[in-house]
Amino acid sequence: MSVLTIGDIGVLSDMIHIGDEAMFEAARDELAARGLDVVGISSAPGESAARYGVPSVPRLGFVGLDRAAAARRSSLLVHVAEGRAALEAGDPATAALDALGEASGVLIAGGGNLASRWPVHVYERTTLAAMARARDLPVVVSGQTFGPDLDDTDAERVAAMARAAALTGVREHASAQLARRWGAQVHAGVDDASFLGGGPTELDGPRASDRVLVSLSGWFAGRPVDEVEQGIAALLDHAADTVGSVVFHAHFGPESAGAAPAGDAALHERVRARMRRPSEVVPSGDSPTAARLARTARLLVTSRYHPAVFAAPAGVPILALAADEYTRIKLTGALAHWGQDGVLDLDDLTDAPRRLSAIAATAASTTGSAAERIHRHRTDAARWWDTVADALR
Repeated sequence: MSVLTIGDIGVLSDMIHIGDEAMFEAARDELAARGLDVVGISSAPGESAARYGVPSVPRLGFVGLDRAAAARRSSLLVHVAEGRAALEAGDPATAALDALGEASGVLIAGGGNLASRWPVHVYERTTLAAMARARDLPVVVSGQTFGPDLDDTDAERVAAMARAAALTGVREHASAQLARRWGAQVHAGVDDASFLGGGPTELDGPRASDRVLVSLSGWFAGRPVDEVEQGIAALLDHAADTVGSVVFHAHFGPESAGAAPAGDAALHERVRARMRRPSEVVPSGDSPTAARLARTARLLVTSRYHPAVFAAPAGVPILALAADEYTRIKLTGALAHWGQDGVLDLDDLTDAPRRLSAIAATAASTTGSAAERIHRHRTDAARWWDTVADALR
């Protein structure tokens, strides 16, 4: 038997999203360590199967559908799982349904966060959970952020999934409060990828290099692009002057070295062009490499979530740039687990150099704070995965 697992995985056109891949990889590793095999649902099944060494099947066919069509498809797939309907030949959900027939349970892994800004993820995950329930299979939800933007219809779907799940795991207290109001059985802990690859190690942390690691997202929530990019460039010049060499690493970008910049990597090139100080670029690579890079930085400047998830357990000081309530909730949650609070709105970039200097000056206490918490968080994460594995056997 296997656990049918959905995460937001699959490298298409050489573009990798490090954080989404990391959460799936962590789930695979944790379940494998407890004797459970995984079948992944992926945008690129062949690529994911080769990357992770597990069988992979295509997604359920919601990409590109409007909400009305998605609702109809959701009903169809649940009816098929119940045995009350059949799919047409060549339907993309056929392989997932076959995998469901061989599964002991379903894991809704981290990635594809459940908010109305991404309706495809809402329909995909709630439908898969309902399909599992139709087959009397247990469902576990792990590593999630819920909302904060959920319209009434989406909230009803997500709440029903969370209530019916054997376990629901979230990664910050705002999501935990929301899920508890829905009546879900909630576990609030660190992000599933916090200890990817077993790290951090004793050799990691802010003394491991003189690198200021930078990982930016192009989501500015409608702010003027030139203004934001120039403000970030000025901040990073200050970092180079006061802390150490600046190195850019795209968490959504081309996996291959030498590829033309795209995604976050293209944004990085624009910011670099505005800087007066030289900087370097590290290719996106894979999730374990990204984790090691973040854990050994002297300072992290990020508007992406998973660089903070990787860096904070190693005690790396972090200045996190939030664009809106969603990114603020995620970044604040990631840092708070480890005793940090360096989240700054993009509207306040003029104050960023001062905040950066103050954060950099706290390196020793930041490292100590992480060291005080790491055993507790490791233990809690291990117990969570023990419970998940027991629920899915």
